[in-house]
Amino acid sequence: MSTAGIYSAPAARVADPPAGGYSRTSIWAGRVGRVPYIAYSIGFGTLINAAGAMLAILSGEPLASVFMGVAFIAFVCIHALLSVQRAHDFDTTGWLAVLAFVPLVNFMFWFVAGTSSENRFGKPDSPNSKEAIVAAWVVPIVLIAGILAAIVIPAYLDFVALARSSQSG
Repeated sequence: MSTAGIYSAPAARVADPPAGGYSRTSIWAGRVGRVPYIAYSIGFGTLINAAGAMLAILSGEPLASVFMGVAFIAFVCIHALLSVQRAHDFDTTGWLAVLAFVPLVNFMFWFVAGTSSENRFGKPDSPNSKEAIVAAWVVPIVLIAGILAAIVIPAYLDFVALARSSQSG
């Protein structure tokens, strides 16, 4: 046994994590974090609805109805894949993704944090950029504000019309 190097400095790198400690986000395999899950879900839904609305305006309702039916099936498949990967992110079985189709329970996938280290389903997603986090907050707020505006503005216009008719009569 040689004792020549027992007092030398260690040669192992212990301070820096190994490069490539994150996985690439993919729809087909691996894990998906909260922010990409929200972005992909809302993005695909918005894209499909916008394409269906444009098709209805340009070609008429029958073709748009067929497109929206096919697009809805595609959206359900994509959403199921994303939900399975989101369930894998917090180290549970993919069968939990069935809950993504239950109203209000599906918000669980928005709020449950994923495991920060590698789990049995792979490495975690890369950290989110500031822009992605801002988008994950802004998009739902804009959607909720749009829904509220769609309810409030017609009610306000009806109120104004009723007030004008009561003043003149």
